[in-house]
Amino acid sequence: MSISSTTLTRAAAVAAALAGLAYIVIQFIHPADVIESLSTQAWVTVHVISFAEAVLALIGVTGLYLYQARKAGILGLIGYMMFGLFFILQASFNFAEAFIAPLIAISAPQLAVDLVGLFGRYPAETDLGALAALPLVGAILYVGGAILFGIAIIRAHMLSRGAAILLIVAAAVTPLAALLPHALERMAAVPMGLALIWLGWSLWIRSSTRTPQAVDASSDRIAAN
Repeated sequence: MSISSTTLTRAAAVAAALAGLAYIVIQFIHPADVIESLSTQAWVTVHVISFAEAVLALIGVTGLYLYQARKAGILGLIGYMMFGLFFILQASFNFAEAFIAPLIAISAPQLAVDLVGLFGRYPAETDLGALAALPLVGAILYVGGAILFGIAIIRAHMLSRGAAILLIVAAAVTPLAALLPHALERMAAVPMGLALIWLGWSLWIRSSTRTPQAVDASSDRIAAN
């Protein structure tokens, strides 16, 4: 059984769309980042979904980049690497939240609370070492990577311009959302989820109708939707 590049591209498109959908759903079902939540099945379920979302997003973003790599240039490569690294970090942290934090909560509840509260803007009472820098590093990779990747998509003229603009806007408003209560801050993820769904759909449509080589030849004459 042979697997064509078109099949892989479509798989990446589906992965991006599913990641975007999961990213949206998670925001509405995420338990509070408190010690009482760590012993619940809802906590484990949400963070397993979050882990899967991060893996799917990495696959989807990789497919999006490879489809337009020749046109995306250095800017696209940098944006992809930053955005992709964010999802690697997210997957690692989600795994720890799902399977390690509940165990720590038994013998070291304050450490568990400080760990899961990193992105909840709760001041840590224990020394988390290098982990304390994770929110800042994640924000730089997430916002900077998405903006650069979105600009590269627009410049490449191979995927939806509208989806790329939404990606940029979703990333740009994230720092502003930090001024809101944490429960409302989560809603800033909804535009990002929609952008990933839209980009996945765009990749599916483009890969279904033409090859990357054909798009390369005509991209200068066709404006992305």
